Parts: sequence; C-alpha cells; structure tokens
Amino acid sequence: MRFFNRFDIDIDFDAIETYVSNHLRFFITATIAILVFVSLIAMTVFILTIRGAEQTMVPNVKGKELTIALLEMQAKELYPKIQLRYSDNPADKGTILEQDPGPGAIVKAGRRIKLVVSRGMVVDKIENYIGQNLDDVKMHLQTLFSASNRALVSLREPPLYKYSTQPAGTILEQKPEPGADIDGPIRLEFVVSRGPENAMIKIPDLVGLPIQDALDRIRQSGVWFVCSIRPVQNRETPGTVVSQLPAGQAVVAANTRLDLVVAAPTKVPNNEVFGLFTQTLPEYPYPLEVKLEALLPTGERRKILTINHPGGAFTVPYQVPKGTVLILSVLNRELVREEVSGD
Repeated sequence: MRFFNRFDIDIDFDAIETYVSNHLRFFITATIAILVFVSLIAMTVFILTIRGAEQTMVPNVKGKELTIALLEMQAKELYPKIQLRYSDNPADKGTILEQDPGPGAIVKAGRRIKLVVSRGMVVDKIENYIGQNLDDVKMHLQTLFSASNRALVSLREPPLYKYSTQPAGTILEQKPEPGADIDGPIRLEFVVSRGPENAMIKIPDLVGLPIQDALDRIRQSGVWFVCSIRPVQNRETPGTVVSQLPAGQAVVAANTRLDLVVAAPTKVPNNEVFGLFTQTLPEYPYPLEVKLEALLPTGERRKILTINHPGGAFTVPYQVPKGTVLILSVLNRELVREEVSGD
C-alpha cells in the first residue's frame, strides 16, 4: 500500500482501448482477406476441373512410321493404344494401318487414340517344303495365313505326281525354290510322290475271321478292299469273312483291290442294326487316310475303320445301335453323315 502511494500512476484506458481496437480490426481484416484469397483459388481450381482438359484435333497419322506418328500425337497431348496386325505388303511394316478416332476429330487432350500398326507380312520368304507331306503343308499354309486378310502363298492344283521311292504324298520338288522373296501373291508348284511304282504287298488271310478282326488285319496290312454281304450258305459262320480274292498270302502290287464276301449274321439284337456302309469317293492320286466312325445315341464316338484309300468304292460292314450316326472323314475333314434307323 505504501508502494503505490509513493508513485503516482496515471493509466490512459482510452489509449489502450483504441490500440486494441485497431489491432483487432487489422486481424479481422487480414483474416477476411486470406479467406477471400483462398476461396478465389479454390473456385479457380474448381472451374478448371469442371472445364476439363483442353480440346485438340486428332492428326492424320495413317500410313506414317510409328515413331513419327507418336511424335505428332505427343505434340497434341494425345496417347496411343497400339494393336499389331499382319498386312499383305512388306513395305507396310512399322507403319500405321488404321486409327480411331479418325483424322480431324476434336477430342480432349489426354485422350487415347487407337492405332493399328503393321507387323509386316506373315512370311517374307518361301519356306523349304521338300520332303514334307503335301497335306501337312496345305494345313500349315492355311494356319499361317489365317491371321492375314488373304493368303499370299497359294498352291497350284492339282500338283504334278510321279512315282518315287519316297512315301506317297511326299513333296519332291517345289517352284519357286526355298528362300525366294515374297513381294506379292505367289503360286507354289509342287512335284509330289505317288510312292514306288512297283511296290509289292502281301495279302493277309482273312477267311474265317469275324468282321471286326478282319478290318483290324486290313488296317495293319495297308491293303484296300471292297466288301459285299450275302446270307449264310452251307456251314459258313455268320458274321465272318467267307471268301477273298486275291487269296491270303498272295504277293501283289500295292494298288491291287481286295474283294471280300461276308456272311451276314443271323441274329442281331433288337436295338442294333447290321448293314453295309457304301460311299463313292473321288479318285485320289495316292491313298489318303479315310476314317469311318460311329456316333452312338449315348454320345460316345466309336472308330469303325481307319485306312489309306485311293478313292472309288468305299464299303465297310457295321453293326451299331439304332439311331447311330455314321461319319465318314478324309484327312480329318468330314464328308458324310448318315443316320442308321434300322427301318
């Protein structure tokens, strides 16, 4: 108490109030200014976001090298989505075949443009087919050019055949020669082996064998045959081979036809059918693989006979359930479907 009495302190409360009021007003004003500035920035960002990327025109890059096309698209702030495809012209390799969207389209910057780029031709040189099987080469070429719009390499049909020590169907000569450049459509010409001219085979002895056993023996020997069916005579065993010509163990030329006679079975289950499948095939320059199968009503697929056949009359005995579908194929290509009804 004494301390305050010794000093005369004169406090100016009005000055203090003015000072505080001025600073408070400054603080509020600064805060409002900052809020307005932040709001302006936020609004600007929002508006730019709503507007999106700037629009640009898609350049025409069709027919140009991929590197040049990418540079032109980069200048427009566009991005590629690349797909590769074979083409028919070797000069197209590495160039743009198609684009989507097309030239002149107006899109937003950053858009992806689909570009189809040529991988060149499927093959650019003639392969060496000598020593290969003709049918395998046909399948190879068909598969090879399935990725292209059209086959640049085709085969001259029919090829030239001649007798040779090489197996039948083997390519002996080709034109153009292996390694020739492919600069456009090319037609291959083949010289194909018919097999040995004087090849000899031994006829198997089939008399007395059940039908399926006889067919298995024929398949193993490689001989081709024509079959006929007649009722049982004398003491013949039903469902067996009762005669053949030439006789068993005879040595004959490879293209000799074997004639078989089969005695029809006397008892066939009610739900099965016995018969003779008959079909006339084109004459082939050399024996091709011919296959007869049975598609049973259950969905099971059963092989009846596979044999190399020169064409002409094709006859095979069968005993299958009613409703079976017989399927004839040559080189795994289906030719005939025939349903067995039993009527």
